[in-house]
Amino acid sequence: MTTPPVTFVLAGSEATGGAGVQADLRTLQQLGVYGAAALTCIVSFDPKDGWNHRFVPIDPQVLRDQAEAILADWQPASVKIGMLGTVPTIETTRDILTAAKLPNIVCDPVLICKGQEPGAALDIDNALRAEILPIVDVITPNYFETCTLAGVDEIDSVAGLGDAAKKISELGTKAVLVKGGLATPGDNAVDVLWDGSELVEYSRPKVGTAGVSGAGDSLATAVSAGLAQGKSLHDAVDAAKDFVTAGIQRAISANTPFDVVWQGE
Repeated sequence: MTTPPVTFVLAGSEATGGAGVQADLRTLQQLGVYGAAALTCIVSFDPKDGWNHRFVPIDPQVLRDQAEAILADWQPASVKIGMLGTVPTIETTRDILTAAKLPNIVCDPVLICKGQEPGAALDIDNALRAEILPIVDVITPNYFETCTLAGVDEIDSVAGLGDAAKKISELGTKAVLVKGGLATPGDNAVDVLWDGSELVEYSRPKVGTAGVSGAGDSLATAVSAGLAQGKSLHDAVDAAKDFVTAGIQRAISANTPFDVVWQGE
């Protein structure tokens, strides 16, 4: 029998399947890693309101129950944290992971989703800084999240991405992978990794001119999959960049005003 490595996912459900835990599990399956997921929230687009998000948090005790079942059944080789969404959920996630002492924790720091109250972003930002970043091994902020966590208004160069990554690492996380993506100047989408001792750039030609749903989720999850398989951080990031670039090239169009990453062949 095949015994694949296991990744423990704590993330939200996104009902249309383009992002969230649905994208996480497809990514893990495609890369040969078994995904066990605890839902942190349920998000559903509202097509009658500009595709804003209807956001429902999962009760913290229900999150603890899910984690208890997963950790009794499996010994995860990595962890992927996606959208947490509320301060109680952030605190519960901290407690779960601190007690479990699991390796290779990768966090995609979703600060707020479209349609949430703007005031919630600051509370979530502060809680992530204080409770989650110090216990994770890798954080993978997008351009907006990078500016927010680094405390800058904008970043206009690859060197600036590197500077921001170093600044974010001061919040306690061991490594920072800044996703420049389409916001990177020039023809290439550049992500920059600060591994605690050096900066490494991962550059691929840009695909299209508009963002694609699920790209950030899939990249962080692919990094987590690589780490679960025993790859070095640098090799895991390089492979994840290839995987997501291919997924964007195969993006699926639907009735949403944005395309969706496809993780399949």
